[in-house]
Amino acid sequence: MIVCGVDVHGQSKRGTVESGYPKLNGAVFMSSLVQSISSTLFATIVAAGLVVLPAHAQDVRGDRSEPVSRAIDLVSDNPRAVTDAIDYFIKRKNPDGVFALVQAMRFHRNLRPALGVAASSITGVDHGDSWFKWMEWLQQQDDLVPFDGFDESRALLLAQIDPNFYGFIYPGVAHNIALWEAVWGGVLKDGIPALTNPELVTESEADYLTDDELVFGVEINGDVRAYPLRIMDWHEMFNDVVGGVPVSLAYCTLCGSGILFETVVEGRDTPLTFGSSGLLYRSNKLMYDHQTQSLWNQFTGRPVVGDLTGSSIELKTRPVTITTWGDWRRSHPETRVLSLNTGYDRNYTPGAPYADYFNSPDLIFPAPVDEAALQPKDYVFALRGSGAEKAWRLSAFEGGAVLNDMAGVVPVTLIGNAATRTVRAYRTDGRVFSKTDDPSVLADENGNWAVSEGGLSGPDGTVFHRMPGHIAFWFAWDGYLGDEGELAALAEPSN
Repeated sequence: MIVCGVDVHGQSKRGTVESGYPKLNGAVFMSSLVQSISSTLFATIVAAGLVVLPAHAQDVRGDRSEPVSRAIDLVSDNPRAVTDAIDYFIKRKNPDGVFALVQAMRFHRNLRPALGVAASSITGVDHGDSWFKWMEWLQQQDDLVPFDGFDESRALLLAQIDPNFYGFIYPGVAHNIALWEAVWGGVLKDGIPALTNPELVTESEADYLTDDELVFGVEINGDVRAYPLRIMDWHEMFNDVVGGVPVSLAYCTLCGSGILFETVVEGRDTPLTFGSSGLLYRSNKLMYDHQTQSLWNQFTGRPVVGDLTGSSIELKTRPVTITTWGDWRRSHPETRVLSLNTGYDRNYTPGAPYADYFNSPDLIFPAPVDEAALQPKDYVFALRGSGAEKAWRLSAFEGGAVLNDMAGVVPVTLIGNAATRTVRAYRTDGRVFSKTDDPSVLADENGNWAVSEGGLSGPDGTVFHRMPGHIAFWFAWDGYLGDEGELAALAEPSN
């Protein structure tokens, strides 16, 4: 997420991320905006039309329990109200109050030490005044849940940051993630604007690109497109129709993952379209659909908060390639490319918004990760939709490589180059392929095979089709698919 001039990050596990994300020097975060949320104030917001209560939202303007009221006081800009609320949770001695204390830790600087002491006193653990470390700890406490009504304080707090957030998260909303983990990413709803049916230019007209720049390459039914990362870094989402297929590219810069989804789902007459909510879950973009305002996990393609939660909907993934513009245009001279005329005024210089983040080993937002195998921001290639989730270290493709492997019971051949983050995967019959001097050709014992976006084509007319997959940081794949998937062992490439 692109941060709008305030400290939303707290402390990373390896220290504060000093990467061009501005810090707030004042004692209270957004003190003019995040105020004590009274019934009268919220009623005024509703009456003014700044937020519309969703049809299924419970009426939150009546009497509140004391824990809820105190949780709201904790994020007020009244230091006395905050300290009184801290004392209340200490005397209450119930560890479920830690959720309110950690929530407040994100929004206060000068009171963080007192909040940390209070959190330690009711939990028996000590993570100092680090919001990041407390969040990491809470993510591991499966048996600890917030007190009744905490979701109301969460919803009202988010509504004060952006009233539109109340269309996503409100008391009584269906959800299968913990609402306390839906954190603000630093922008308002659609603050990172999606591109819908964006303007495209021909390969020869894309003179703003250099050959070594990275693009997302997409080919569907002969329709070939390139979506440069220098533009997608600022927009993170496009809604388009490629080769007659409605699709969305959901790009979570924090996860390093651009995933191409089909947006026609069973039971709906029209395709879904998506935007960026401004909220995150475990350092992953929570995108939302315009049709129902449900929040979706960008990595899994599943709705997690809102009307579609529990519907068993899962967006189908399509193949997408990261490669250099030079390689893409040489192999696809017919390609069309995103125009710089996006309708938005942005600095589309390569790396402008996220270069420091991509060059740092640190996460900005807390997310659980197993560091025994890989570091959190090591790249992997994630195979999707094969019936067996599997990831390969991008480092396995150093220098360009061909890997013959299995994904569950499915034989696969992967062709990749770590330098350009390029990996393509094909479902085969178990035969062994190897590289040739021509990157567009593979060889097996019977002859040469042509490599295309759609498949591997053999000398006898056999075609092995491309499988969907994408690049991602290890922490994201491990956090969302690690329990149901497999990390490939290091294998010798077929050279």
